[in-house]
Amino acid sequence: MSAQEFPVFAKRPTDVYFFGTCLLDIFMPEAGMDAITLLEQQGIRVHFPMEQSCCGQPAFSSGHPKEAFDVAKAQLNLFPNPWPIVVPSGSCGGMMKHSWPELFKGSVYERQAQEISSRIIEFTHFLLAIGYQPQDKGAPAKVAVHTSCAARREMNVHLSGWKLIDSLANVERVVHDHESECCGFGGTFSVKHPDISGAMVSDKVCALKESEAVEIVSADAGCMLNIGGKIAKDEPGMPKPKHIATFLLERTGGKA
Repeated sequence: MSAQEFPVFAKRPTDVYFFGTCLLDIFMPEAGMDAITLLEQQGIRVHFPMEQSCCGQPAFSSGHPKEAFDVAKAQLNLFPNPWPIVVPSGSCGGMMKHSWPELFKGSVYERQAQEISSRIIEFTHFLLAIGYQPQDKGAPAKVAVHTSCAARREMNVHLSGWKLIDSLANVERVVHDHESECCGFGGTFSVKHPDISGAMVSDKVCALKESEAVEIVSADAGCMLNIGGKIAKDEPGMPKPKHIATFLLERTGGKA
């Protein structure tokens, strides 16, 4: 799928569920609120199930399917209406769309998980699907993008992020060295293999610095925490990563 081939909704939805993700909710709630604001500005009614917690990905990717099953099962009854489920993370979106059917296969929850997975859509993909066309009101800026591994390889939404950023009249998107490579976070990978993870994020931050970008944009909170932590420790003069929802809201004048 190319950046020009994202499908649009046959009928524009009026309502969506918003699955905020653990990391965004705990560490970057303002980014989640910016995403909701941006959706509401497009005339979308956003419903946030307050009981939501984790999609189960940390346990699932660490080889603990039973624990992932129990965590994910607690989310299944939160989306009863047939609305799209917007997820501001390609990583969590990938878990819910592609791994939930596998996780619940053979259980009494299989059909329900499959139905929900069919409604999962990542935030930037959703914006394109409703025909969102951002009107850039910001000053000229050079921007570098980091996309999580799952978002790039599982959901293909690095393309939707690129398309949105490229549509901003005063923004130049620069392709940095190591752009397609992992930042080293990988959930528990960064805890279990800190030396390897540290080397990977060092390479990533070095490449971002060499790009001379004045903004670093991403759509995955885990990567943002990892890259931002490295920047805060060793490169305090560099810009910290910004969620694409916040970036778009700022560029279009919707954030005070």
